[in-house]
Amino acid sequence: MNSRTTVVGVAVSAIGAALLLTGCGGSPAEAGPPASSTVAAATPSAPAPATLTPSIIGQAEKHHTAVLTRALTGTTLDEKQWIVLNQATGEPVERAAHINRIAGLTQWAPAEVETALNALLAKGLLANMPHGQLEPTTAGKDVVGKVRAESGAIVAAAYGAVAPEDLATAARVLATITTRMAEELTHG
Repeated sequence: MNSRTTVVGVAVSAIGAALLLTGCGGSPAEAGPPASSTVAAATPSAPAPATLTPSIIGQAEKHHTAVLTRALTGTTLDEKQWIVLNQATGEPVERAAHINRIAGLTQWAPAEVETALNALLAKGLLANMPHGQLEPTTAGKDVVGKVRAESGAIVAAAYGAVAPEDLATAARVLATITTRMAEELTHG
């Protein structure tokens, strides 16, 4: 893996978390184009924005969501269920800790996260394990692989059009903004 792919992967992860984990958690190296490829802008004549604004962040988030929605077609999952499942892949996770983590990352009420989690259990995509642990089933892992491959290819192509140092800067900026907003939300 070359350094640009590594930086893209790190930035994709950080920006994906900052943009409400829209599901593009797959490795760009696995699903995307070579690091040297670029993608034409949707509006090539549009000037680059002078500064980062909530509108730009919102547009990026909406486009990430549209990519995710396309990848979720045919899976029976909605965005909440996808995020709960996607964030449970790997080692078994403790149920209450997983609910609280997802609620914190997304700003959803824990009851909403629990509803999504229960739907995943009912669909057989997550399974209860001993000691209050959850683990994705084989079917759950298959769904995650499908969605990550489909969304990851598009995201990797888009992020591959940006210089690695710019992605690193964007990741730091969005992480800082997200942290500050989270702090403000705890005050009111």
